[in-house]
Amino acid sequence: MLIICPLCNRELIPGPSIDEHHLIPRSKLKNNNTVTIHTICHQKIHSIFTESELARSYNTIELLLTHPEIQKFVNWVKKRDPEYHDSSKFHSSRRRKKR
Repeated sequence: MLIICPLCNRELIPGPSIDEHHLIPRSKLKNNNTVTIHTICHQKIHSIFTESELARSYNTIELLLTHPEIQKFVNWVKKRDPEYHDSSKFHSSRRRKKR
């Protein structure tokens, strides 16, 4: 059975290239729904948004896809192999936000 990432629409292949994303971060709401997405998609989401932003404004795949940085990322990553993943845990944009 073919399983598709709801963010980038690429095939999900079991292994290190997939992850579970809490639509509302666990720190904001315990035991909520998750979606299975690529690890690189998950990393990108958390590199752009704070947990408060995710809980308040981007708590569905549809809402995430409205953000220009996510749209740009999806256009880039959809050309990559389904098992492609970035070796860095988080991108520099997230680190700058925390300062």
